[in-house]
Amino acid sequence: MSGPGARSHQAAGAVSADEPWTILRMILWSADYLQGKGIDSGRLDAEHLLAHVVGVNRLQLYLDFERPLGREELDGFRPLLKRRAAREPLQYIIGRHPFRELDLVVEPGVLIPRPETEVLVGQVLEWIERAGREAPTALDVGAGSGAICLSLASEGYFTHITATDISEDALRLARRNRDAAGLIEKVDLRLGSLFEPLDDGASFDVIVSNPPYVAEVDAASLEPEVRDWEPRAALFAGQDGLDVIRPLIGEARGYLKDGGLLALEVGADQPRRVAELMRESGGYEEIRIVRDYSGRERFVLAHAG
Repeated sequence: MSGPGARSHQAAGAVSADEPWTILRMILWSADYLQGKGIDSGRLDAEHLLAHVVGVNRLQLYLDFERPLGREELDGFRPLLKRRAAREPLQYIIGRHPFRELDLVVEPGVLIPRPETEVLVGQVLEWIERAGREAPTALDVGAGSGAICLSLASEGYFTHITATDISEDALRLARRNRDAAGLIEKVDLRLGSLFEPLDDGASFDVIVSNPPYVAEVDAASLEPEVRDWEPRAALFAGQDGLDVIRPLIGEARGYLKDGGLLALEVGADQPRRVAELMRESGGYEEIRIVRDYSGRERFVLAHAG
């Protein structure tokens, strides 16, 4: 196998042209190649791709570094590496992504679940455990792949969860993940914007959402993997990023039981403004901001007053 990066490794004395393509050699070459394309996580991504092709856990590659790769493995790996070099997200290439206790199918056209959103789920689970509510229910606005609603259904005490999304592609994928997780009876997925698909008189103990919140003016600052590959409708929300959050806050109170929880993930520069919107609405109390794994303010939680 030849291509960008091979010469740099040979010049460094790492390999010679006639050596077999072992697992280690392929990882080193591919890491250099991807880093040359501007991908800082080149080695990690190369390991994930190769593990996917070989059919083992990524860490298992370390136990077999010196094994030569077969022709079918090389032929299977090469196009995946080219896709990653074109900045297609790793998750779309592999087709799966872990989220808390779930192993989700992910596909182009549907937002890739973020690690930060695991914190949002954790906050909801902690609250519902403390609340002691009888037969609690939840609403997930913007189901996407199903990461939030399925995690709440599989880990929490909820008797039923409803999730809405405007994307038919997202709901199709969420149904696939729901069915694989054995949660068909517990999670109801509905097509429509915000609260539009709900039945008259519907009310919930928890409303949770990771809505679109990126400002249009910030598009150029996003990584190519996000800007060029993930669905715009799941990312952008007007000039200030609040076009979805405003009506969500305004309407959510009418669907929350008294004392119920509204939990939102927002942009890193938005929590204080979102908290102010909640205060201005007059329907919420005990408003608080929670930080994500990296210490950035990321989530806004409030109770129906």
